[in-house]
Amino acid sequence: MKRITLTAPADIHTTLLLPPSKSISNRILVMHALSDGIHVPDNLSDCDDTRVMIRALQDMPPTIDILAAGTAMRFLTAYLSVSPGMSHVITGTARMQQRPIRILVDALRQLGAQVEYVGEEGFPPLRITGGKLTGAAVSLPGNVSSQYISALLLVAPTLEHGLTLTLTGDIVSRPYIRLTLQMMRSYGAVADWTDECTIRVEPTGYRSIPFCVESDWSAASYWYEMAALCPSADVEITLPHLFRDSLQGDSRGAALFAQLGVGTRYDDKAVTLYKTGKPAERLDYDFVNEPDLAQTFTVTCALLGIPFRFTGLQSLKIKETDRMAALITEMAKLGYVLREENGSTLSWTGERTAPLPSPAIDTYEDHRMAMAFAPAAWAFPGLHINRPEVVSKSYPHYWEDLRRAGFIIEED
Repeated sequence: MKRITLTAPADIHTTLLLPPSKSISNRILVMHALSDGIHVPDNLSDCDDTRVMIRALQDMPPTIDILAAGTAMRFLTAYLSVSPGMSHVITGTARMQQRPIRILVDALRQLGAQVEYVGEEGFPPLRITGGKLTGAAVSLPGNVSSQYISALLLVAPTLEHGLTLTLTGDIVSRPYIRLTLQMMRSYGAVADWTDECTIRVEPTGYRSIPFCVESDWSAASYWYEMAALCPSADVEITLPHLFRDSLQGDSRGAALFAQLGVGTRYDDKAVTLYKTGKPAERLDYDFVNEPDLAQTFTVTCALLGIPFRFTGLQSLKIKETDRMAALITEMAKLGYVLREENGSTLSWTGERTAPLPSPAIDTYEDHRMAMAFAPAAWAFPGLHINRPEVVSKSYPHYWEDLRRAGFIIEED
């Protein structure tokens, strides 16, 4: 599909099964591959990022193409480094070859890994020759992508002396690090913080256990957005297999959406979203721990007329696209003037200009751009989304779910 046109329903009453968590699925796959492998993980995500992980781990071709899967690039780089007897080139899309990986490569080299750059220094593709890593300590800046940190942690139980990982400066995305550590412990690893900036992982290896992946709280955020933007007060959206005590950091989105007039009712097997009343007049929030929610809240707040100032967004510049720049450009098409500060803050004061007469949202090969902007169809009937197929990266049946909820979607 080159483009779709969206018409939103008058209200929403639906129950939808969201995709399993990509974050959990990809971590489980690495730990399963490094364990005795007795129990195969259940309910793995069927998104692009997880599919390329599964294919790589099963087939192990000489050249592994992970396409646009950033998690797979970081996690497999570490996994291949600790896999003796293997030599591979790992590569990806043109955009992936522009996404930095030097920090992870330098850390692995300090531990004894054999990793070479095939092209430009600091970026994929990489040639990796697996072996035993004898290093036991490494330091990383804490304000980099948590995927670098998680990649090192996931392989740490297999290192000869374990790993002491020190994070310097401000530590971003702590919930993702916490998720990694909790999952590692469930697979038998001994891993925990020894102080505010140091993590110690013992050389215990992993043991396989039965594990069922829960639904994705990041995917749920778009349905919270729809509940907030739907003009009807009669909204009820039920999402099975989401839990109040989820391991996923993006479950924090439920509390944030409460400030935007969306309530959450929990039971043992699902959450149900409903309208609660008038939203806040302004929202200021530090997204350093939940950067993947930034696009969702940017669109939601602006369309509700709620000025905002969002900080902690520095990691958005090295995602599938420069998400800060993309948000500013695409929101301008809808008549909202956003401003960036210091590469880490995005704000809207309420400033408006005339929207384009028939806006078409570009997606920049970024799944979250497509999904975050789709609910804007309530404010802009007939909204166009270019290259909508990008949702396959994390939520392959997103457009089908919108149709089930009452959206009319026409393919151009």
